[in-house]
Amino acid sequence: MAPFILIVEDEADLAVMLRYNLEAEGYRVASAESGDEASLQLQEELPDLILLDWMLPGLSGIELCRRWRTKEETSRIPIIMMTARGEEEERIRGLATGADDYVVKPFSVPELLARVKAHLRRANPSLMSTSLKSGDIELDRETHRVSRSGKEIHLGPTEYRLLEYLMQSPGRVYSREQLLDGVWGHDVYVDERTVDVHVGRLRKAINRGRVKDPIRTVRGAGYAFDEKFAVAG
Repeated sequence: MAPFILIVEDEADLAVMLRYNLEAEGYRVASAESGDEASLQLQEELPDLILLDWMLPGLSGIELCRRWRTKEETSRIPIIMMTARGEEEERIRGLATGADDYVVKPFSVPELLARVKAHLRRANPSLMSTSLKSGDIELDRETHRVSRSGKEIHLGPTEYRLLEYLMQSPGRVYSREQLLDGVWGHDVYVDERTVDVHVGRLRKAINRGRVKDPIRTVRGAGYAFDEKFAVAG
């Protein structure tokens, strides 16, 4: 499954911008505007990394970071703090509470993305495998290119994320609701039939000619990437 990142930021425009750029990199993303919202999200699913704003309504980012570091389930999640405070003393304070890194607003998005990738790689190298391969299909996460039998396949952004999501867990059956959450995101409200449309587009793109379809439809349940495809392919 793609790395899951939680953005805790009450500035709506910044949160939207961060989410857009992170999802474009293939990450799953959720956002929260306050400590209470973030705590609810942590109960649903633990993220692989947290982007945490210093100044939040209610509990500050510093206090949230301190509390999360005292709990076993969140003690090792990488935390990158985002703040307008640029003084050295404040940076030291942020790191002293348990933050792994620190960026000062306004920051460079490419630099932040590079830091996110570096911390994810250190925390869980298996999450950051640069490519997925099964049978004659190969997906390169760094270049966002997909090929089959050595020939490049051109996919739209949604079809790419859908294929990546399915390929990460061959054989696992995902319901349409699970695919909507994993590929489109928790906060995007679209009809479940949208999944069928994009699965159809994905199949059309990767199954040109007389080739085996790697996507298995499970009637009444959803879709899976065929676990036998790698053997047969």
